[in-house]
Amino acid sequence: MAETLLKNVQEMLNEEKWTRATLGNYSTNQFMELDTVLKEAREDKAFDELKKICDEHLGHTKNSIIALYLAGMIALSRQIIDDAALINLVSIFVDNHKWTIVQYLCDRILDYGESKFALRTLADCYKGENNEEAIFGIWERLVKVDYEEADLAKSLAEHYEASNQETAVDYYKKALHRYINKGLFTNVREIWAKLLDYCPEEIDFFLHVQKKIAKNISEEKAVVLLQEVYASCKKRQDINTAIGILKMILQYDERDTLARKEITECFQEKFAGHSQLEEYIRISNLTQSYRNVQEAIQDFEKHIAFDKGNFVFHRTWGVGRIASIQGDEIVIDFARQRGHSMSLKMAVNALQTLSKSHIWVLKATQKKEALHDRVKGDPVWALKTVIRSFGNSCDLKRIKAELVPSVLSVGEWTAWSSKAREVLKSDPSLGVSPDNIDIYTVRDRPISYEEKLYNEFKAQRNFFERVQTIRNFTSQRDIELDSEYFTEMFAYFTSYLQSWNQVTEQVVASYLLVKDLVGRYPPLVNSLQANFLQIFDEIDDVPAIFSGLKDTKLKEDFLHHIKLFVPSWPDIYIKLFPRSLSNSIITNLLREGCEDKLVTMVASCFDHYREYREAVVFLYKNMSSESWYQKVGIPAEKQLITLIDILDISYREIENHRETSENRKTNKQVYTILFKEGLLDSFIDSGDEDTILRIFTFVSDVKDLDPADKLRLRSRIMDKYPSFKFYGDGVEKLVSNRGLMVTAAKYGEKQKQLAHIMEVEVPANSKEIAFALSLGDLRENAEYKAAKEKQEILNSQVAKLKDEIERAQLFDPASVRTVRASFGTTVVLVNHASKKKEAYTILGPWESDPENRIISYLSPFGGAILNKKAGEGFDFFIGDEKVSYTVEAITAAAI
Repeated sequence: MAETLLKNVQEMLNEEKWTRATLGNYSTNQFMELDTVLKEAREDKAFDELKKICDEHLGHTKNSIIALYLAGMIALSRQIIDDAALINLVSIFVDNHKWTIVQYLCDRILDYGESKFALRTLADCYKGENNEEAIFGIWERLVKVDYEEADLAKSLAEHYEASNQETAVDYYKKALHRYINKGLFTNVREIWAKLLDYCPEEIDFFLHVQKKIAKNISEEKAVVLLQEVYASCKKRQDINTAIGILKMILQYDERDTLARKEITECFQEKFAGHSQLEEYIRISNLTQSYRNVQEAIQDFEKHIAFDKGNFVFHRTWGVGRIASIQGDEIVIDFARQRGHSMSLKMAVNALQTLSKSHIWVLKATQKKEALHDRVKGDPVWALKTVIRSFGNSCDLKRIKAELVPSVLSVGEWTAWSSKAREVLKSDPSLGVSPDNIDIYTVRDRPISYEEKLYNEFKAQRNFFERVQTIRNFTSQRDIELDSEYFTEMFAYFTSYLQSWNQVTEQVVASYLLVKDLVGRYPPLVNSLQANFLQIFDEIDDVPAIFSGLKDTKLKEDFLHHIKLFVPSWPDIYIKLFPRSLSNSIITNLLREGCEDKLVTMVASCFDHYREYREAVVFLYKNMSSESWYQKVGIPAEKQLITLIDILDISYREIENHRETSENRKTNKQVYTILFKEGLLDSFIDSGDEDTILRIFTFVSDVKDLDPADKLRLRSRIMDKYPSFKFYGDGVEKLVSNRGLMVTAAKYGEKQKQLAHIMEVEVPANSKEIAFALSLGDLRENAEYKAAKEKQEILNSQVAKLKDEIERAQLFDPASVRTVRASFGTTVVLVNHASKKKEAYTILGPWESDPENRIISYLSPFGGAILNKKAGEGFDFFIGDEKVSYTVEAITAAAI
């Protein structure tokens, strides 16, 4: 079939050449017939041969209509960027005014995605037909894919002004951004005025755009446009926004006398009822040109907050309220210092002014129960209140410090903070600082989800967090690819692909991300200049690059591209496995018949397990039952010893603070395999004495292992081999210096004790210290000294309890073995001297109660009893006196 098809095409090309068919002989029917040829070639998988024939023919007959069409459509179907053949073909028919064919060709091009060339050509066709409705439809499509097209965006805006103002505004905004990029200020100013008429309340939009104008055109032009926004705000009596805009103008040009005069008038209007308004304008020299205008504004705003009835804060006396201001004297009522008088100058320097809604004022003036209920029930209000209280710039640590424990308890904070994080993420009136992702702000006007994500992107310093942010942005159903927000975020990643001398994980990640976005949004295709192999060939250390991709999806995409484009992918997969621990790597290698490579890899991982600890644990946990894994032939004892040694290594690495989180994860996995899943128990049950001795020796050498696990293992061995000898093994090997065996009841009791100190005693002590500080001179302040001494005692108690709780190892009563004396057993002893029986319960230091014969396993007497069997005798020395005992019986203690 394919041979016949190719032969027919060759004959068609020769006939076209020999007969020199004129353009007049062509109609859309001929191209429809060629479409049938393309369909048959696709079905016969003959595209490559067909394109080769056409390309060779074009080498000596460059204007062959048939060859241009077939080669061009094949290239287009394969998303090849080079569309020269189709452009040449369309241009031939445009030059000869064959508009019906031109329309057909353009429509066929657009079948494979938007094309600026095809859309512009179609628009010219419709213009010749005076088909205005069709023209506007094409323009709308063209504006979406051509991000430099400003004039058409403006024409569309003018077209929709009368019928759909919202759509008109959207097109005006597009045109505005594009004219700014071109530096055409006259056009910018014309559209700016239009938008001020249509949406004057969108202040955030105008303020965002003016920054771009200042950067791309000039600061002087930005000031001209800001003055127009100021006039609009003044007209609408939006004084606060007007003041903010005048401040921006004065930041661009502090010598702008008109702006200085206008900001003074705005302050006079805003604070018209203030008793000291004119005095504070005079003191700050706001109207005097010789003083720096920024300093004058700052000075004025600091003074204007001082008025009768306003709140202030003193670092010693706390929150107070201004009772009166007479000339230079100000009188303030503090909770413990009423009627305090000071000069206005001193007040301005020593006091912090607070709004009536400041969290400190609320805590000082409202009942604790009422404030607690409102904060707990309304996280949005609470967040806004605290954030605004500190200059509209606050992180979660500061929020917690203000609310815990004065308003919320530590326990309440956990649940409340989860809700708060969701609010901070979703509420349009809350955003992040563009300079710091951890700092939150309150917006005067609601922020769009797109701008919220854009601000997070700008504030985020971590490359891979920015990857996730742009993913979140593009997860919306309808995004504007030419929006200012997306364009800037997208450009951040494409910049890595335009100027790289060395391939880093950021370059690889940018390629994978951009390619994914191009697949979803074809108009972005020109952003991808390099291909994967070009980038991959420049990588010096593939495993290092893979490890550097701190994003799961990017790692999966990287592996996928390696398999698709790199011929030696199996060998690369083998190198990557110890770092990726990916099931897909193993699945793909097995599917492609690379079992021998896998077997060799597993053997290498076990031989070098100190380097590949995570890989060994992963393989044993997930693959040890697979038939191909069994072919590696590693003895079970060697695998078990390897896991025990990895457990020991991870404990030591954690203690030395090396890669703590990774080692904790490995430690937990190995511990689960050995103890919780019963690997050691199964091995003991089926092993001989010599093998068990070797294994137990390795286990007992893991010094940070829970002593209860060692004791349980020892008891299990004794159950199977009662006469088993633990050579050189004493109590000291079974009791970890780090671990502390405890019962569940005592563990809960200690936790409650710690919580009481932290949530009740520590806050009460803080109040005592604050009160003592308010009394003045600390040198002879007995209350202060007593409170500080109590603080030291509480800190010591907290530190000790935290350390003990961290070391605590919970004892499982179900694990008690009565073959030998151990933790959780009651031992009946016969005293040789008195011939009397003495019963002792062996527990831990927390439970120790010698008067009731409950002794600690860490005590000298407890250590002497530990590990003894019924019928076994031992001596114990009290000072110089020797007391001899025989163990009569061992039973499980009632815990």
